[in-house]
Amino acid sequence: MTPNTEATDTTAAAAVTVKELGHAVLYVHDVARSASFYGGVLGWRQIAGGDGMPIAAFSSGRSHHELLLIQVGPDAADIPAGRRVGLYHLGLKVGDSDDELRAALAAVRAHPDLCTLVGTSDHGVTHSLYVEDPDGNEIELFIDVPGVDWRSDPTLIFTPTRSLSL
Repeated sequence: MTPNTEATDTTAAAAVTVKELGHAVLYVHDVARSASFYGGVLGWRQIAGGDGMPIAAFSSGRSHHELLLIQVGPDAADIPAGRRVGLYHLGLKVGDSDDELRAALAAVRAHPDLCTLVGTSDHGVTHSLYVEDPDGNEIELFIDVPGVDWRSDPTLIFTPTRSLSL
């Protein structure tokens, strides 16, 4: 059977081309507490919200906003534990060296009331910390490993994960 190139061409022409991940929106129990984590611990600049508003928006300067928090209140259901369908984690690049990752680790450890360290990993192309925000959303804080050219060899992103010692 020969492939239908006309259908393939039509499908390709109709496909959306994503240029970049623009932003994430998270529902949170308490926007002020979550803003303390994303702004105070992770250092994102808060550009909107506060003063009793049930939202907070943050930007690193790359875009008008990369993160929007929407308060849903204390009675909203928590994120279910364990394997589930849905978002696993957000990955946030925090620098280009293990020293910068160590600084991120120190910031996380200095705020046990706002976040929990749940793991560390050496993915070959990245070194990563995994933390949970005040609502249990998992956040990967990572650096790209210097000298690893994953752009020339994309298979490197599937390097087996090893333990990371910082």
